[in-house]
Amino acid sequence: MTGVRYFDVGETVVPRDVHRGGRVWSELALRVIADSTEALVSACLPGAEALWPSLYAKARVDGDRSVRTEAFEAMATGEWELAPGRWQDTELLLWKPPAAWFSINAFYTGAGLRNWYVNFEHPPAAPKTGSTPST
Repeated sequence: MTGVRYFDVGETVVPRDVHRGGRVWSELALRVIADSTEALVSACLPGAEALWPSLYAKARVDGDRSVRTEAFEAMATGEWELAPGRWQDTELLLWKPPAAWFSINAFYTGAGLRNWYVNFEHPPAAPKTGSTPST
């Protein structure tokens, strides 16, 4: 493919989840494991920097899942603030084909694979503006 930029192994990439209104909903610093015409494979370890809705951050700190529900209600209305956070509890391995409308996520703990997760999402696009967390 001509004109395609591949990321170097070890490079930090920061995917942003963008709400349909164009506002950033979250971003998470990931480390590149491999990048090819087949897929971008990246990983996230506990401690990686993130930005996510402040209500979601509060739910994690307080252990109150009802506040997490409020975060999703805020997304529906388009009214939320972002707060800095850190990835916790699991190691994430993410597989994202270049033009796919999904990613496949594997979450690991010290005991091994905890669960798989398929995220339905838009194909990646270059960011227009925004901050860039680093790990």
